[in-house]
Amino acid sequence: MGLWRPPRCVSDAASFTTVDAPIAFWARHRPDAIAIDDGTRRLSFAQLADEVATRAARLIAQQAPATVWVDDSSDLPARLVDFLGIVASGRSAAVGDPDWPPAVREQVLASIPQTSADLPLPGPETAFYVGFTSGSTGLPKGFQRHHRSWTESFRVCVDEFGEGAATRVLAPGRSSHSLFLFGMLLGLWTGAGVVVQEQFSAGRALDSLAQGTTPCLVAVPSQLLVMLALATRRKLAPMPEVQQIMISGARWMRDRTPELRALFPRARIVEFYGASETSFIAWIDADAETPPEVVGRPFGNVEIDIQGVSERSTDGDRDARLDGQAASQVLAPVPDRVQAQHNTPNPSPGEPGLIFVRSPMLFMNYVGGDKDETAALRDGDWLSVRDVGFLDHAGRLCLMGRQKRMIVTQGKNLFPEEVETVLGAHPDVLSASVHGAADALRGTQVIAVLDLKAESTLDAAALSAWCRARLEAFKTPRSYFVCTPWPLTASGKTDHAALAGLVAASSPPVDDGQPCLMPLR
Repeated sequence: MGLWRPPRCVSDAASFTTVDAPIAFWARHRPDAIAIDDGTRRLSFAQLADEVATRAARLIAQQAPATVWVDDSSDLPARLVDFLGIVASGRSAAVGDPDWPPAVREQVLASIPQTSADLPLPGPETAFYVGFTSGSTGLPKGFQRHHRSWTESFRVCVDEFGEGAATRVLAPGRSSHSLFLFGMLLGLWTGAGVVVQEQFSAGRALDSLAQGTTPCLVAVPSQLLVMLALATRRKLAPMPEVQQIMISGARWMRDRTPELRALFPRARIVEFYGASETSFIAWIDADAETPPEVVGRPFGNVEIDIQGVSERSTDGDRDARLDGQAASQVLAPVPDRVQAQHNTPNPSPGEPGLIFVRSPMLFMNYVGGDKDETAALRDGDWLSVRDVGFLDHAGRLCLMGRQKRMIVTQGKNLFPEEVETVLGAHPDVLSASVHGAADALRGTQVIAVLDLKAESTLDAAALSAWCRARLEAFKTPRSYFVCTPWPLTASGKTDHAALAGLVAASSPPVDDGQPCLMPLR
């Protein structure tokens, strides 16, 4: 197969005001170009436009409710057609996870209103998508987005990352994961098309990248690590055809960046930070020398405001103080961009607080049974998902962790994410989850739960030595557990809540000054 060539009309994508608008446009301008390819089935833009229009017309004739569930019983191309047909009809497409247990599926389905409604004509501010993330009660939490929140995301993605982001996308994950859904729709937005995988296959992904037909890869860190390991075993040659790698979903292990760059020598490798409620917040070019807490500078349409919660007197956050700190700092993404009009004092760089975001990419609201309106804080047109961070001397956003996970030990604040990053960098550690347990001496004892490689002979003393060499003493865990199988959320991330429950149900070892390693039971 020949190298991929960009469409001539890609600049027209900036004028699209709804997520589905590109389909008809590219069907007129590039009717025979492949829009969706899963390795078995291919749809051209003309075929895709016909199928989407047919699905939309059927929903309109049926007077379907305002929110329609995407049929997840079919293959991934068919699910994308269903998604786009629902959106084109003026409705919101709700995307569930095929792996939800039946009981969870029934609860989630029942929680989304299914009543008919008088729908406005689709426009930038109308709802188009309901996705799901982990909820506080264990039931997936629905979040709703309007068209502009994603059309702006597509636009700024291409503007900031460059032409590589406007090439054909390889999105090796399910549409129920918003990162991969975004990658799929980005390929359709630019007219470049998308190659999809129902189940991630490192071998198929590497084959596609080596052929030069998918110059842009959207991936989570764990996928990249598997691909690197397979490329090493196969002794694969470098793949200069890859132009862009976008990493999100979890922290990238930056010490592995040189390996990734050796395999993809011409690729621009970027990490971006955001949330289901905010879309993009900040990004950075991957660099092994960049400290792990740095997530970069804000996107061009994003403003960031670092504030202690006490600076904002909204009803919903009065119970959420950040140890009495009252910090406020507004950052323009780069010079000449619009500044936030807040008359608040600027703290010194490095002073932490809640990260508030203002941008056209914010979500609308939570929906469903597990709304948990306290999960995000709103103050006018500013939003915080309760992440805590600060700005460094270079003006980069640094992420400390989620406020609700913060541990106070020995009178000091500890964010588990920092310790998890250090533990996760150990070659024997696959995953880590850090928690606090009551301790008469320290108030809270730091406990680490680990998923170790099967062949590991790692002991607690070695783990403690590893941490002490990289962390302040009070951040080094006093106790260690191992857990198998490792619990994951529906989106494939570590289920910290489940592990916290296991820690609470277990009896921590006696704190005799020596760390110890023992399995969770």
